[in-house]
Amino acid sequence: TNMFTSIVGNVFGFKALRALRLEDLRIPPAYSKTFQGPPHGIQVERDKLNKYGRPLLGCTIKPKLGLSAKNYGRAVYECLRGGLDFTKDDENVNSQPFMRWRDRFLFCAEALYKSQAETGEIKGHYLNATAGT
Repeated sequence: TNMFTSIVGNVFGFKALRALRLEDLRIPPAYSKTFQGPPHGIQVERDKLNKYGRPLLGCTIKPKLGLSAKNYGRAVYECLRGGLDFTKDDENVNSQPFMRWRDRFLFCAEALYKSQAETGEIKGHYLNATAGT
């Protein structure tokens, strides 16, 4: 689910808060065991993108909410065409009534292929699939 990232990942970014400190967080062992960790590391990503000898350059698409799937795909295209190696969904972006996951997938795939054709480079977009689609 997106519960953990929704709560912990965004609360520190609330502009209305002047200060915030997380003093304690207890996660039940049974819940922790549901997270197996990443299936592979940075070398696999470098191999997929054919990028070596430098940092990978990417960004999270913003605004995270409110864009149509078509406009979201346009933002992905502009970032990749502009020189980024990859883009990614914000952890809170899943399937909303105004931007269904499948529609976002299709527009992002189109953006990816178009930017690759224009730049001659392998590009990436990482779609959030941690919640129901």
